[in-house]
Amino acid sequence: MELSTTGEPVVTQEDTQVDVGLDLQAGTLVLTQDGTDLVAYHALVEFAAPKGQPWTAQQVKFSAHGPDGAAVSLVIDLLNDVCDGPRDGVPAAIWRVVALAATSAGDVGITYAPPAP
Repeated sequence: MELSTTGEPVVTQEDTQVDVGLDLQAGTLVLTQDGTDLVAYHALVEFAAPKGQPWTAQQVKFSAHGPDGAAVSLVIDLLNDVCDGPRDGVPAAIWRVVALAATSAGDVGITYAPPAP
């Protein structure tokens, strides 16, 4: 296969949004909603930087198994109602999931080097 390119890709920050998915080790995070334990196995963290603002985590969507083994989802909004700071009462373990996602997104410590030609 013959392939060529021209130009240099540029990312714009117009209504930028990034979703980062994390597979969680089974049994390491149990979410309790209305007295029901949900064993999380996947988290999808939504980051956004609207209109050139700093990146912020907006929401986490968890995929989990309920007590009967059925798959369920749980969405947690991370911003307060006026979207100017974190929502009160979000458990520390959820913020740790956000930090892991930020690391996976390259915000902290992860770099990528393309393969050598």
